[in-house]
Amino acid sequence: MSLGTRSDFVITSQLLARVFSLIGVLLVVSGCQASSGTSSGASPGTSTHASPHASRPKAREAADLRGRVLSYTEDLAPDGPYSPPDDDQRARLAEGIGSLLEGDAREAGRLLAPLGLGVTRLTDTGSGRRYDEVAATGPGESARWGRLYLDADSPLRWSAQVPHPVSDRDTEELGVRLLERTPGGALVLAGAHRRAGHGDADVAHREDSAFHGIVLELQKRGVPGIQLHGFAESTTDRYDAVLSTGTAGSTPGEVSALADRMESRGLRICRGWTAHCPLEGTTNVQGRAAGRRHATFVHLELAPGARGDGPDTDAAADAVAGLLSAWASD
Repeated sequence: MSLGTRSDFVITSQLLARVFSLIGVLLVVSGCQASSGTSSGASPGTSTHASPHASRPKAREAADLRGRVLSYTEDLAPDGPYSPPDDDQRARLAEGIGSLLEGDAREAGRLLAPLGLGVTRLTDTGSGRRYDEVAATGPGESARWGRLYLDADSPLRWSAQVPHPVSDRDTEELGVRLLERTPGGALVLAGAHRRAGHGDADVAHREDSAFHGIVLELQKRGVPGIQLHGFAESTTDRYDAVLSTGTAGSTPGEVSALADRMESRGLRICRGWTAHCPLEGTTNVQGRAAGRRHATFVHLELAPGARGDGPDTDAAADAVAGLLSAWASD
């Protein structure tokens, strides 16, 4: 080999060494950036649902959210069947719902599948907004345990609870309306008429229901909730709405503001924290659980005129939406 050839070989070897060294540095930097990006998450105590790193459900479909919910509840009958989940089923349900609230929809689906429940990412055909639905995947007992809907486009900030759909007429419609209107919400919906199963389906007064288990998982994560009820005209003609906070010893300012907003819109309000009101919800098991956890719980009873197509429906819905907006901005 000549001197010129050896020199060319040395130069080429040095150049290749530098190229490989540069590639190694770029790979290390890229790996560090990827590691940093995937390790970030929500702060402790904050729901990670709908975060950029949350896993998505396997099942996805377009749907009319309002129609989907109301078609589910329209056939609920007082003489229908109902059996609550057993201890093992409730434990598995709590674990699955907990996974979903923490942002792991795939794990939630895996845990809930043996219960006959699935997680589906819905895109509402009317608004284009996305929701995660927990619902039964077929007929059976779990089809009467209820449903959960979560806003998939915003961090979770509030819940609306409907324990007596159909029985408390149009409370399910109000629940959907609030979910559609205010970002960051969860809608917890019972799946049976309150008198179904010989009265065993009154989930507002039973701790062994799927409804109660879902609400507990929300309360554990500090999500404030409003529970929607309706009373008959024969109960009282003095009020259009009764507001209370369950067994809580104090009333948050935003709840007092809700009462003021309702009153300013012409509704006659009984405030459970300053007066003896009918239907205060002091025996409500979700309210009692919230009291033990120091979680915010609002019990709202509405007259027929403040629900459905009543003359005060818009006023009531607007006022409640103001409360949810306050929670969403916290």
